Amino acid sequence: MLHMVKLAVGVGSLPELALRQQVEPPVPRDGLDGTTPAGQPWLRTRMFPRRAPEILEGGSLYRVIAGMVMCRQRITGIRPDTRDDGVACALITLDPLIVPVVPRSMRPFQGWRYLRAADAPADLGHFDLDGDTLPDDMRRELAALCLI
Repeated sequence: MLHMVKLAVGVGSLPELALRQQVEPPVPRDGLDGTTPAGQPWLRTRMFPRRAPEILEGGSLYRVIAGMVMCRQRITGIRPDTRDDGVACALITLDPLIVPVVPRSMRPFQGWRYLRAADAPADLGHFDLDGDTLPDDMRRELAALCLI
C-alpha cells in the first residue's frame, strides 16, 4: 500500500478543509477541493500518479495544513480527467471521513509526494466538524513538545 501527501493550499485548519469539501465549487479548478454530485470529496492534480494501483489498495491522501501533516482521507478513486482548458489531469476522489494524524512538520512543495505506509503518521481518531476535537494550534504545540 502507498499513500500520497499534498498541500491543502489556502486551508488554515481541519474545520476549514471539512467546510470546503462540503460545498461544490461551480467550476472545478486545479488544487481546489470540492464535492462530487454524489457527495464524495475530490481534488484535481496535474500529474497522474504512475503508482495509482498501489495507492488504490487502501492508500490515503495526507494533507499538509499550515506546514504540518494534519490529517488523511482514504483515496477511493483516481481517474484521468480534463481541465476546462483541455489539459489532461487526474481526478482523485476521497472518502468523506477526515482522520486527524499525529502532526508532522513538512516543508512546502509543489504537486504531491508518495508516502510509504511505514513512514505515515499515526491516526489520532475521527474528526467531527461539530464535535469535541483539539484545536489545530493546540495540536501543533503538543506535537512540537512530543506529547502527541
